[in-house]
Amino acid sequence: MRISSRRFARTALLAFAMSGLLGAPARADGEARLLAPSGTLRVGIYPGSPTSMVTDAAGKPHGLAYDLGGELAKRLGVGIDYVRFQRVADIVTAIHDGQVDFTVTNATPARANEVSFSQPVLAIELGYLVPANSPIGRIEDIDRPGVKIGVTKGSTSERTLPAKFGNATIVPAESVKVAIAMFGRGEIDLYATNKPTLFEMSDQMPGAKILDGNWGAEHMAIAIPKGREDALPLINRFVSDEQSSGALDTIQQQAGLRGATKVTRE
Repeated sequence: MRISSRRFARTALLAFAMSGLLGAPARADGEARLLAPSGTLRVGIYPGSPTSMVTDAAGKPHGLAYDLGGELAKRLGVGIDYVRFQRVADIVTAIHDGQVDFTVTNATPARANEVSFSQPVLAIELGYLVPANSPIGRIEDIDRPGVKIGVTKGSTSERTLPAKFGNATIVPAESVKVAIAMFGRGEIDLYATNKPTLFEMSDQMPGAKILDGNWGAEHMAIAIPKGREDALPLINRFVSDEQSSGALDTIQQQAGLRGATKVTRE
């Protein structure tokens, strides 16, 4: 049976159109399987920082990692499982080991050896918190013998600050919650981390203040396990959409995230 060239062309065009319609869901399904191979997006969070997870007065959780994880799960059409840890270093290890699929954290070169990062989500200043009636009023007052600087164990602060201070002592804390108790026992004189976390701590410490200035900035990005880089274009589109739509601003407001700045792109 002969098929006319016109009919053949129509048939080929229809087949091409159908493949295009079916291809997009197929790609989306593939990205969902890549990012959430268990069928559920496992989001690593730790309490006490609005960059990860905090609770409001009504007990409802909010946070950069918490809410962005929820939004991505919706986009992928998968369930979500929030996996809690004491500190971010433990989450990075869990992502490296394939036990967690997603978090938001400071995209340092050291961590980039362990996980893969999206484009930056936002930037936040790093600073110092001192308790009420502290004799330390300026950053210049810190580097003195006997001054004890608290940092979160396994954090960027713990790795970076020893090179900045020749006289003060760096004291690791197991978590932000533990650090607040260490202030009360006189085990630390100040605490160093990102300013959103410092603001959360200061809310629980009457009279505490964050020193003017900063000692650097963190560039927060989405972290996923190595080997899933084929999904990074989707992740980066997701980040751009959250930034341009205003959804990221809403997430920051709901989490009470203070000390953040927008990421500028050339």
